[in-house]
Amino acid sequence: MESGRGLPEGEQASKGHSSAAHPFWVIVHKEIGDHIRSWRVVILLSLMILTCIGSLYAALDEVRSIARSEADASFLFLKLFTEHNGTLPNFITFVSFLGPLLGIGLGFDAVNSERSKGTLGRMISQPIYRDDLLLAKFTAGFALIAILFMSLGLTMVGTGLLALGIPPTPEEFWRIVIFMLIGIVYVGFWLNLSILFSTRLRQAATSAISSIAVWIFFSVFFNMIVQLVGRALAPAGSARIDDILSYARSMQLLMRLSPSQLFDEATMTMLVPSIRSLGLLTPEQQIGAIPSPLPLGQSLLLVWPQVTGLIAATMVCFGIAYALFMRQEIRSK
Repeated sequence: MESGRGLPEGEQASKGHSSAAHPFWVIVHKEIGDHIRSWRVVILLSLMILTCIGSLYAALDEVRSIARSEADASFLFLKLFTEHNGTLPNFITFVSFLGPLLGIGLGFDAVNSERSKGTLGRMISQPIYRDDLLLAKFTAGFALIAILFMSLGLTMVGTGLLALGIPPTPEEFWRIVIFMLIGIVYVGFWLNLSILFSTRLRQAATSAISSIAVWIFFSVFFNMIVQLVGRALAPAGSARIDDILSYARSMQLLMRLSPSQLFDEATMTMLVPSIRSLGLLTPEQQIGAIPSPLPLGQSLLLVWPQVTGLIAATMVCFGIAYALFMRQEIRSK
């Protein structure tokens, strides 16, 4: 043939093989397409978009009143994500509540659905590594989450620019970008947790219920349990100040075992620059402190432990899912 003139047959075969796409990216593209065409994901994405529109509408009224009164008119664009008019929660509350549902909806049947349909064994029988298959499942869902969050964040910035008529400062813009990245990591944790249950449990309904049960536990019951523990361990009224501070730090450490608590602390610190500390401060530490907003770099240092905790929890979930998946027996049908 004309295209093969001057090339040996073996060299032509190697050239065609090198131009083929890597199986990892083939699976990623296939999973993204399946997610986009899924009614389940379409409903979750539509719900996130509607909540974004509702929180933006509620925040614009409050931000306009702040701008007109010229009271605390600094960082107006950040107030789009934190303010509300009392009728609807702010954007951070919506993300903290609905973000886990999005991650669970993308990953609760990532592995067991392939097993139930009999396609998992066929995929493994191809020249595809097991770790590539599991990593591609996570990468596809994580990419979809990242696209959604970046789109929603930039939409709110653009709408705020049109409504307020003033551009955001560079610090405001980077704080919003970092907030969206933290939100992506937070939802990515729930995505990995649901993939873990999908790897361990054979029924998709069971893995979905298990993931939702963990989400409900941390969203509702975890705070109640910590409060009960706090009442049991509370020091007496005549306790020393060191004992009271140690008790308060212990309670704060227990609260930070919840992913939603880490997310709330990190996002509020990035979007409210007036927050200068996430721990307890003694009166001696507050003496001489000037009530001014923190620079961006200092806020990053303040939330770095929370962000590291979310990343570590995500990696632990993926590591457990990887270990389980590598040891499972998969038979092609």
